[in-house]
Amino acid sequence: MRQKIAEESVLFISIIKWVALATAVGSIVGLATTGFLKLLAWATSMTGSRSWTLFLLPAALFLSALMVKYLAPEAEGHGTEKVIEALHRRFGKIKAAVVPVKLVATVMTLALGGSAGKEGPCAQIGAGLSSLFADVLRFNNEDRKKLVICGISAGFAAVFGTPIAGSIFGVEVLFVGSILYEVLLPSFIAGITSFQIAKALGVKYFTHNLDFVPIFSEMFFLKVVLAGVFFGLVSVLLIETLKLGEAASKRIKLWNPLKGLIGGGILLVLAFTLSRQYLGLGLETIESCLRGSPAPWYAFIAKPVYTSLTLNFGGSGGIVTPIFFVGATSGAFFASLFHLHVATFSAIGLTSLLAGAANTPIAASILAVELFGPAVAPYATVACVISFLMTGHRSVYPSQILSIRKSSSLNVPVGQEMENLHATYLDRERGISSRFLKLLNSFKRNPQKP
Repeated sequence: MRQKIAEESVLFISIIKWVALATAVGSIVGLATTGFLKLLAWATSMTGSRSWTLFLLPAALFLSALMVKYLAPEAEGHGTEKVIEALHRRFGKIKAAVVPVKLVATVMTLALGGSAGKEGPCAQIGAGLSSLFADVLRFNNEDRKKLVICGISAGFAAVFGTPIAGSIFGVEVLFVGSILYEVLLPSFIAGITSFQIAKALGVKYFTHNLDFVPIFSEMFFLKVVLAGVFFGLVSVLLIETLKLGEAASKRIKLWNPLKGLIGGGILLVLAFTLSRQYLGLGLETIESCLRGSPAPWYAFIAKPVYTSLTLNFGGSGGIVTPIFFVGATSGAFFASLFHLHVATFSAIGLTSLLAGAANTPIAASILAVELFGPAVAPYATVACVISFLMTGHRSVYPSQILSIRKSSSLNVPVGQEMENLHATYLDRERGISSRFLKLLNSFKRNPQKP
């Protein structure tokens, strides 16, 4: 009896402890996120009405790369990836200098036209402040790690106004195929607290309940399945484009800030020869697709190129907003191709690209409910899971650790980071995949003669 009482007492004290800590982290991150978003909105409004400021983009990437290189190398690229890396390799230890450097570099990049997102910096700022908070409280490595995960959840929840999806994202994004249940409670509390504080301080969020309510039919469901496959392939396109930009940047043996000038110059050429639509956050295009307006058919191909150039050549920012852009525009393209409801498939595409590119199908499915309402959620969930599977063992976050194989017919090392993972085909005599491939090979060897 005493042992049972002792067990429940310890659990009760642990709950109270993490409720208090998560509330504190959520409050800190909510205030910091609000400050960042308001600063970004002000800077964008100052430059948005002056078209000549676009010519400052190379200088913005140069200065961003310069700040990151000499003040906080951990702030390089899109912020969430660096936080995942810190959690897996350093128990979430993040230098305090990352917070101001990431904030300034991101505002400068986005305000002057860089193609990136705002959620990664918020996650990194939230994680950095949580790590600093853990230093003040002299936490051990395990408690620091939990607190930093709360910071990711709080940052994501506050920037997009999706407290549940944001909370789940923080505990799902670290591992592909598993969720850290031990951090579930504090992540929820941190995410909800951060969101409520940001909302109370005047941050405006986009929600768009779809007017169209899908009527279930076998044909419509089949189109949703096909859409999930398509969005998975688009996720692969996005990931590989980012990798290609990284490889190109590494091949250029120059001082990093000079690469910023090169990347900024290429972006200027693209802006004036192709379109300016793919610079900046691209929120207008996303909202347009979600209201049913089609985008240029090549929009989901162009945006990854702009984003890869920005992030791999000195710019600072997140990757989730570009994922949303690619998802919404590819959804609009898919809908126009099959004469479907553009807004519905833009919404499904937006969430499915997050599921595939970031390997977070649960957070993406919940995001569909929070952003677009429950009517489209069952279909979005199916497409999200299919997109997650179709993307394979790739990720926009190379430091994610693989916990599962996405198919028993593939041999891939579990427990390693996603970077440089290579899946090989595992021949199973009675497997459907094996039989299909053998049948395909037989057709290749013995083509039918006319």
